[in-house]
Amino acid sequence: MATAGAVVLARQGDTKAQIKAWVERTFGYSFEHRLDDLRPSYRFDESCQRTVPAALLAFFESHDYEDAIRKAISLGGDADTLACIAGGIAEAHYGGIPVEIAPPTLALLDARLRGVVIAAYGRYNIPHARIRTA
Repeated sequence: MATAGAVVLARQGDTKAQIKAWVERTFGYSFEHRLDDLRPSYRFDESCQRTVPAALLAFFESHDYEDAIRKAISLGGDADTLACIAGGIAEAHYGGIPVEIAPPTLALLDARLRGVVIAAYGRYNIPHARIRTA
């Protein structure tokens, strides 16, 4: 719920500070530490109680979409999940997936999966010009 709420707030134009305050108030997560403090002891943890705050922290400390993904992965542990959470919020906040990243990534998907991605963007009225492969 924290992730979905953060995406909605980011799409509405809320700032990182506003998103952070909402998440802290609504879910009781604390963001008093920085990624540099968390990184040495962070380990795989399949629970949302540890994964979601870490991914959110990666987003809060990022300066663009790619940086959010890189910061999330740098924690190790369940890196793909961390990157998906941070990346989803970053995509909403930073206005999409950069053209340097989206087309080559989508090109790796088979036609069916690529269609699912583009259909999802259409269904939720999210501009997807930045994710097209052609």
